[in-house]
Amino acid sequence: MRTTTLNAVRNLGILAHVDAGKTTLTERVLFATGTTYKRGEVHDGTTVTDFDPQERDRGITIFAAAVSCTWDGHRINLIDTPGHVDFSDEVERSLRVLDGAVAVFDGVAGVEPQSESVWRQADRHGVPRIAFVNKLDRPGADLDTVVESLRTRLHTVPLVVQLPIGAEDGFAGVVDLVRMVALTWEDSLTEGPVPETLLAEAQRRRHLLEEAVAELHPEVVEEFFAGGLSEQTLRDALRELTRRGLGTVVLCGSAYRNRGVEPLLDAVIAYLPSPVDVPAVRGVDGEEREPDPDAPFAALVFKVNATATGRLTFVRVYSGTLHKGETVQVGGRNERIGRILRVQADRHTPVDCAVAGDIVALVGLKSARTGTTLCAPTAPLLLEPPVSADPVVSVAVETRTSADNARLTEALAHLVDEDPSLRVATDPETGQTVLSGLGELHLEVAVEKARTTHRIEITTGRPRVSYRETVASGVKGFVYRHVKQDGGAGQFAHVVIDTEPLETGFEFRSAVTGGRVPQEFVRAVEQGCRDALAEGPLGHPVIGLRVTLTDGSTHVKDSSEMAFRTAGRLGLREALKAGAMTLLEPIAEVTVTVPEEYLGGVLGDLASRRGRILGSVARAGTTVVTASVPLAEMFGYVTRLRSRTQGRGTFSARPTGYAAA
Repeated sequence: MRTTTLNAVRNLGILAHVDAGKTTLTERVLFATGTTYKRGEVHDGTTVTDFDPQERDRGITIFAAAVSCTWDGHRINLIDTPGHVDFSDEVERSLRVLDGAVAVFDGVAGVEPQSESVWRQADRHGVPRIAFVNKLDRPGADLDTVVESLRTRLHTVPLVVQLPIGAEDGFAGVVDLVRMVALTWEDSLTEGPVPETLLAEAQRRRHLLEEAVAELHPEVVEEFFAGGLSEQTLRDALRELTRRGLGTVVLCGSAYRNRGVEPLLDAVIAYLPSPVDVPAVRGVDGEEREPDPDAPFAALVFKVNATATGRLTFVRVYSGTLHKGETVQVGGRNERIGRILRVQADRHTPVDCAVAGDIVALVGLKSARTGTTLCAPTAPLLLEPPVSADPVVSVAVETRTSADNARLTEALAHLVDEDPSLRVATDPETGQTVLSGLGELHLEVAVEKARTTHRIEITTGRPRVSYRETVASGVKGFVYRHVKQDGGAGQFAHVVIDTEPLETGFEFRSAVTGGRVPQEFVRAVEQGCRDALAEGPLGHPVIGLRVTLTDGSTHVKDSSEMAFRTAGRLGLREALKAGAMTLLEPIAEVTVTVPEEYLGGVLGDLASRRGRILGSVARAGTTVVTASVPLAEMFGYVTRLRSRTQGRGTFSARPTGYAAA
């Protein structure tokens, strides 16, 4: 395979807000390309890419699924990505390895909250994209309204290359403004002249398209003013603008009714880049690898999936050629490739080799993780891994029986292996196993997968908040005697202590004079006091305390370090009970970024959570609010914030200390 063959490859993703029609569009692409012979439906649970039982039960895409098909002599490697905000990390990892994307928009709703999020993700990765306005057969659908929302909310220049024929239930096809022909669908695609009733409008829109292209592409201005752009000039200019990210080609149709799919595939081939059109991949040390099958092998792992038949490692090959049975370097160690698979969602076709530009799954790798670089042992390279988002919500997980604890640990390890945006930790104070993720649905799906895959009865609940207690008012001259005599050498220790509040931490001082308590026993009293800090009168660890040893006495035979340590522990416990204690709760500093129109509701919600506003800053249509909120009030906040802001609000939180509850 040489560059001419790489030109015939397209690696693209389907991006959109949930329920905009991504999976249905993917199904129609597979049907149109002859990859499948029956159109799958989301509502029937018969789609190729939503093959996971949870996806079919819930009717949404949860896991990014890769499929391959061919169109007009080109191979298209397509990844159907999730649209729900809780699974945005799947989109992030997919965009890291894609060359282009099709952004799908609902013809009625237009640009929706998650549409903005995935668009910004594609911007960060510099992924060129074209837009497909779907569901034009629905009541209320309007292409021009959606195009305007693209302009105002996504700040792109829409380059509309089609004009709908008919509206809503009467939507029958489109006018191709580049070729100036009409495309209609009954049982199949029919091409014909533009209807007389639409000819004037089509010519007007063609002129507007040429004008928009000429404004963005100085090299075609002269031809534009000389009488208009030719079809080839217009097509070349649209390709250039798309690949440079200066404009967005907009097409339209109805995926459910199988209208507009073939022109979309033609646009993918015509406007989106091939592996040779994107910059060479660069290692962290600055070394570049061109997409050349003869160059040293280099690939990046973007997804790991544990299946019933083994562990699949999904990779994007950036350079070189990989043959079945070869040895590659994986994170500093060498491993052998068992099999190479061309992926069709949950179905796989073995192939003998993978070349630059390919997206394939590998069998046999044990140490590869998401973000791992695979390379030729003789030409090491390290690629920048995808960045996983920080978790924002947590649940405590446990098994119904202690016999399943080991299996739970194994199940959670598999979850984190497949999805790096999940985190597992053990709370050192409560002993709970805590699973953290990007949203409550994200965690719900993960726990359900662990239940069904590993057949474990798992229960979930809120993690217990780690409270503290401190001294509100201390005591002076508290006397404690520890006397124990039960035959043989006894135990005797006499201490007098003062307790008082301290701003932070714990401090022990000795004010004993005249050697009434020897120094080694003073150290034992301090250690005993520290032992007592583990649990105060209210049942929580004690902080913010100063203890002063003011006096004491010893016995010539029965006094020992153990006796004074016990006296320190028990004496401080009794002294704390004699004083007044205050319960402290953990506080988080929360930074919320929210569109201005939702600011009032968000501030009210923070107030209802006992939040204290620390400040706010306005930034380009959004407001960044900083508040101090008790950690116990933050459970479920991510869901409330998204519902109040239509998914457009985001937040981050960090623990800052404790305050009186």
